[in-house]
Amino acid sequence: MRNFCFILLSVVLLWGCQSTPSEVERTSDFNFDWQFALLDINQKESKLTDVTNDQWKDVRLPHDWVIGNDYDSANAEFAPATGYIYGGGIGWYKKTFKLDLTENQNAFILFDGVYNKSEVYLNGNKLGFHPYGYSPFFYDLTPYLKKNKENTLAVKVDHSNYADSRWYTGAGIYRNVELVVTDKLHIPIWGSFITTPEVSEEKATVSIVTDINNGYTIDKNVTIKTELYSKNGKLVAEVSEKKLVKAGETTSVSQEAIIERPELWGVDNPNLYVAKTKLIVDNGQIDELTNNFGVRSIEFNADSGFFLNGQNMKIKGVCLHHDGGLVGTAVPKDVWRRRLQVLKDGGCNAIRIAHNPGSTEFLDLCDEMGFLVQDEFFDEWDYPKDKRWNQKEQSQNEETEGYANYFQEYAEKDLKAVMLSHRNHPSIFQWSIGNEIEWTYPRISQATGFFNNMNWNGNYFWSKSPYSREKIQSELQRIPTQKYDIGTTAAKLAKWTKEMDITRPVTANCILPSASHETDYGKSLDIVGYSYRRVLYDYGHENYPDKVIMGTENLAQYHEWKAVMDRPFIAGTFFWTGINYLGEIRAPWPNKGNDAGMVDFAGFPKPSYQMIKTLWTDKPHTYIATQTLSKSINKIDKKTGKLVAKDSKAWETALWEWHDVNNHWNYNEGEMISVELYSNCDEIELFLNEKSLGKRTLAEYQDHIYKWAVPFEKGELSAIGKKDGITTETKLITAGKPVAVKLEIDRNELSNNQYDVAHVVAQLVDAQGNPVRNVERVINFEIPEYLRDLGVDNGSNTNVQNHTLRKIETDNGRALLVLQSTEQSGKVEVKATVDGLSSDRVLLSIGEDRDKKDDIVAELN
Repeated sequence: MRNFCFILLSVVLLWGCQSTPSEVERTSDFNFDWQFALLDINQKESKLTDVTNDQWKDVRLPHDWVIGNDYDSANAEFAPATGYIYGGGIGWYKKTFKLDLTENQNAFILFDGVYNKSEVYLNGNKLGFHPYGYSPFFYDLTPYLKKNKENTLAVKVDHSNYADSRWYTGAGIYRNVELVVTDKLHIPIWGSFITTPEVSEEKATVSIVTDINNGYTIDKNVTIKTELYSKNGKLVAEVSEKKLVKAGETTSVSQEAIIERPELWGVDNPNLYVAKTKLIVDNGQIDELTNNFGVRSIEFNADSGFFLNGQNMKIKGVCLHHDGGLVGTAVPKDVWRRRLQVLKDGGCNAIRIAHNPGSTEFLDLCDEMGFLVQDEFFDEWDYPKDKRWNQKEQSQNEETEGYANYFQEYAEKDLKAVMLSHRNHPSIFQWSIGNEIEWTYPRISQATGFFNNMNWNGNYFWSKSPYSREKIQSELQRIPTQKYDIGTTAAKLAKWTKEMDITRPVTANCILPSASHETDYGKSLDIVGYSYRRVLYDYGHENYPDKVIMGTENLAQYHEWKAVMDRPFIAGTFFWTGINYLGEIRAPWPNKGNDAGMVDFAGFPKPSYQMIKTLWTDKPHTYIATQTLSKSINKIDKKTGKLVAKDSKAWETALWEWHDVNNHWNYNEGEMISVELYSNCDEIELFLNEKSLGKRTLAEYQDHIYKWAVPFEKGELSAIGKKDGITTETKLITAGKPVAVKLEIDRNELSNNQYDVAHVVAQLVDAQGNPVRNVERVINFEIPEYLRDLGVDNGSNTNVQNHTLRKIETDNGRALLVLQSTEQSGKVEVKATVDGLSSDRVLLSIGEDRDKKDDIVAELN
């Protein structure tokens, strides 16, 4: 999280030619006034001086240089990793600034994430090399700063291995950058660790461990004072002590404070506290570090699952990749906020960040909104994965060389940097050391008996292990190990994790748990996560009764959740995936990403979302899905005349993508329609134009889906459901021809801080204002110059138009436009037009003092 901390020092900070008051923030936003140049992929050896003046363009951070490029079928060779967008190149970033420090000050530059293989220079001096694109890092600027002169900070990004992950990575300085200025005696970056070892409704013990670095040549006596504040700014506890910090050394100070009647952090009430730790020397404060934290307890039990603050609950989780669709990987906080709110509304309470650590800003949102988070470190360890598929590398290509090249040298440093940066987030409740790593160690897959076994012909997903536990043990003894052993590496990673934090369990997403349990991999884990292996839940619990197991990557289908609900010892699951993501393509062109999400690329909920919402929420919810009978997965039973599944057992093995259904009531007169209702209501009565089509109960349907066969008739299809005595009604109305486009915006006011985002949804409507979801049109957006256009999308996986265009064809009659504020203020209009239809516009107010500003409407450009 960002530490908005203040140092009361006599110092002048100059940005360009602008001066600031003598009081300067410890941490300052360093995202603005950068320049960027993209060189050819072959210019790996380029220097800053090789970039000509005409190659530079002004940019602001965060910045993903790839997402503005075209989707192109010519990029098919590495499309599974890139999403059909070419992103190769050598990127150069530079920023000039003035920073005058006193002789007793230090300055640091902090990067939350650069993708990838970055080199950072200050005034031509190399500060360091950082290959991992997902871990934060910082450098000391102090030795190379010029006093009373301009400084040039330059960052070189080598993305020549542009298909180095199995999904879209983006490229560039895609996360926030901050400048940190401290006294020579200071709390280092990430130098505070806050935990709550004892929690009850009556009181909570808060432990604060603070590192103090003394950069002076003499010893210093320092008073360390920590104040704890409630979310309302009330001081609830404080503790203070004195410490001698020797010259040139770093020492740790442990403090404990008691909060009476604490407001606990939870998924429904994510209460946050603020800790302010101050360093005082000779009665003068020289440093202050501020951290948000939450008071909460977590516990996992091998028999009864998960407990948050002493309450047993199921983990209702989804996996998420780090791109935000049309914005690429430089995702504004408000874009994540909207996406996470959609998931929250669907009953989701947990996020697995797949398969690499997330941004600080993302974790801030999870803290604020009440999501539990599994923070995952790596997708590959000693050996590379095939970037076109998930398994062991099949062919070597320079374009696909990834982190495995650096793992031996950098893994410990990266893992610990992530933990230092993220450990104060109350949302994080698990550390994951790896994802489906077993594929890269063939010995493990062979020992399971699922593969290379001529005597077995089952289905890997749905069959129990063909080998007994004893047979697996003997196979592991028989099959030779590779240079690197999965168990040895896992034990090392788990050891490093526990060196940093013992308050959270260590887990991993195991695709071959029957073998992993028998190695030091499974033995090193506090929780063994099962990836698509729900059929082994009982096997795991019976054979390893003292080991906590849960689903950590599973299908967003009813059968997966039923397996969790039927077993108290399974803590929960993470569905693959919460939201569609770019890359990891398994379909032919045109496709830009993975369509397994419960939410599409534009943040619109899909049918699978509606099903899971009925399982994860208590409030009555019904969704009507329709399809022609010939295209549906259903048929009319000849004996009963009722609609039934063509394959009554198919729901038990449904995979990633939901079957083809619509959310409209527009078909040919008399055409037989399969009507499905996803609902948590105990009973539903269906009506067509106020005529009852019968009443059904949820208990009738093993697959949790209400079904009716209905001959199409124009008008209103309505479902009246009852749950716990509450009656609810859901309708679909036959839409006429589209006559207009209707705009909705998620907020009408933005600050001119250059960060705030507004989402504009355009929907085709008929003469009565009903949404038209069965006809598509091209929407043209007119955007004022006061706003930054972040892009358009319609949510469809097959929409491969460039996101920077200001027009787009709808999908389900709708499209999304994302806008961001600039430094300008005033009142502006955003307009949408469709040829032959009535247009619409929305008004946005921009600026902090809007009531005092002139009523100006910007010219549309």
